[in-house]
Amino acid sequence: MYIPEHEVRSVLTYEALIPAIRQALIEYSAGRVEQPARMVLRARGGDGRSDGWFAVMPVIAGDLMGVKTVTFYPGNAELGLHTHMAMIELLRRSTGEPLAVMDGRLITEMRTAAVSAVALDALTAKRAPSLGILGSGVQARSHISALRLVRPEIREIRVWSRTAENARNLAEETGARAVAIGEAAACDVVLTVTSSTAPVLEGRWLAPDALVIAVGATGAILRELDDAVMLTSTVVAESRSCAERESGDIRLSGARVQWEIGEILAATAKAPSGRIVFKSVGMGIEDLTGARLVWEALGRAKNGEGQG
Repeated sequence: MYIPEHEVRSVLTYEALIPAIRQALIEYSAGRVEQPARMVLRARGGDGRSDGWFAVMPVIAGDLMGVKTVTFYPGNAELGLHTHMAMIELLRRSTGEPLAVMDGRLITEMRTAAVSAVALDALTAKRAPSLGILGSGVQARSHISALRLVRPEIREIRVWSRTAENARNLAEETGARAVAIGEAAACDVVLTVTSSTAPVLEGRWLAPDALVIAVGATGAILRELDDAVMLTSTVVAESRSCAERESGDIRLSGARVQWEIGEILAATAKAPSGRIVFKSVGMGIEDLTGARLVWEALGRAKNGEGQG
């Protein structure tokens, strides 16, 4: 069975994905997921614009196995193409039978925002936090949808982008305000979803009890957050090993991951207070979780379940 993106979009919802991701993160931190390190190959086209990377992410959890292949080509934006593209294969764990192959771009987009929504719900006590967003691309939009689902009473959203017009467009679409970077960074929750290769968020702008959800800058030499952010915050991650291996924000600052979010969700660790950085780099178990929901939902639809 091949499942194209439009079919994924027709069945995958944040209402189903967020609680499923929450449970998957608990399972991961409990040691019930087999997930080796992401394998990354650099793909150099020779002209700079076509340089990118190709990654392979296998995982085994429950009764399923999966593998995602994903590419990232920053120059695709100039061509009107998605910068991230992906495919996910699902297999039955007991027999190795292939079950489905599906487009993974939207799953990657949505599972990333769903992880952030789980973290927001677990790490903030305020029921109506203000939200500052640094970045104005696909992930900024998807995060607004996901975060509003767990905090529908968010009272204010401020958006900053290096391209002011993009910030204004996003603000108009979502009911936010386009602001200067320092004003966005002064919110209760600060989401960084930029493509920057050097720090854009400075610790001097943050409130003492701010939650920073750092999503961009996945790579051992890439950063969105400066040392003042990293070294004055409790650092929480999806995976201690993944973040300390793949996040430049952590590696280059010398910070350490104190807790995995799955430990906090399972109450084996107490949620920290004060300033917190939640760093996500993306994991195969999250892709497998989204792909499972799509496969199951389409299977039910093909069998006529839920039809009146």
